[in-house]
Formats: sequence, structure tokens, C-alpha cells
Amino acid sequence: MTEQNSDHSFPLSDVVAKRWSPRAYSSTHVLSAKDLGPCFEAARWSPSSGNSQPWSFVVGFRGDELFSAMVASMAEGNAIWATHASAVVANITMTHSAEGKALSHALYDLGQAVSHFSIQATAEDLLVHQMGGFNSPELGETLGLADNFTVVTLMTVGVLGDIADLSEKLQDRERAPRVRKPLSEIVIQGASY
Repeated sequence: MTEQNSDHSFPLSDVVAKRWSPRAYSSTHVLSAKDLGPCFEAARWSPSSGNSQPWSFVVGFRGDELFSAMVASMAEGNAIWATHASAVVANITMTHSAEGKALSHALYDLGQAVSHFSIQATAEDLLVHQMGGFNSPELGETLGLADNFTVVTLMTVGVLGDIADLSEKLQDRERAPRVRKPLSEIVIQGASY
């Protein structure tokens, strides 16, 4: 899968066009904390409401306890391929301050930080697949999160493996063209909505 397997209405920067979410990861590729440093640095410099920076991340590398705990929290359909990724990252946001004040933009801010991570990872020739199919309360408890923090999404990171190692159904999904709604459906111009 590459940017040639998708239809763009306008030219995109190479890194944005190249980004996609694989399921076929190399089970032998090894990442280190240093390898992911630029990705987390990009997330760190993401904008946030009032510069609140409500995000935090927990990373597990294949073979360690955190990785195993995060994979164990996943829905079966995700866990079956995610076990081959080099790393799994829990994307966490602070939902309200220690004083109990709701951080209404925290989810949006975390999304921006994850997007910055994802784009930087693509620039580093890494692939990222974000997912919501996991047990957030269970994982939050495993990670020992305080009540005002929640795991919103997980993401796998690594390099492309052999698509043939996936089930036939997942191979079909991996080879399918990337499809998005047309701009005319998501961008409203003028006074009518």
C-alpha cells in the first residue's frame, strides 16, 4: 500500500500522502526509545488549548510487560496482528484538572499530538496504526492511572512486514484502496449547512 493506491483531490506533501495504517508488521524489526524520540518530540510540540498539554503516552516494546499488557487489552481482531508490531503506545489524556475542572478540549488536543506523532513517524519511515478496539478501563487500571486520566486510543508502530502472514480477510483489507469521503461532503462553504 502506498500513496499511489489512493485518490487525492489536491497534491499533498509527501509525508502526508505516504501515511497509512498497516496491519502487516515485521515481527523481527526492533525499535528503541531513541528511535521513537523524534515522534514523541513532535507530539510534545503539538498545539493545545491554553497550552494545557493534557496528553501523555505509555510505550511498550515487543517482548516487554507493557507491550503484553496493551496487546492483552485489545479486541481479538486487533491483537492478532498487533503482536507483530515493534511497539504499542497508549495515548492518554487528562480529562479534568486535579481541582476537578473539566478539560473540554483535552480529547482534541490529544488527537493533535497523536497526529503529530504519526506524521513524524512517517517521516522516520515508520508506520503507525491507531485503534479504539481495546478495553480502556482495564488498561487504565493496569497502568495505574489516576481517575482524571484515561487511555483514549492505542497505536502500533513498526515497519512493514509480509502481508502474506495475515489472514486472507486481513490481506484483502491491507490491499484495498484507501477511501475517504469527497471534500464536498466534509467542507461546507457559505451560510447553509
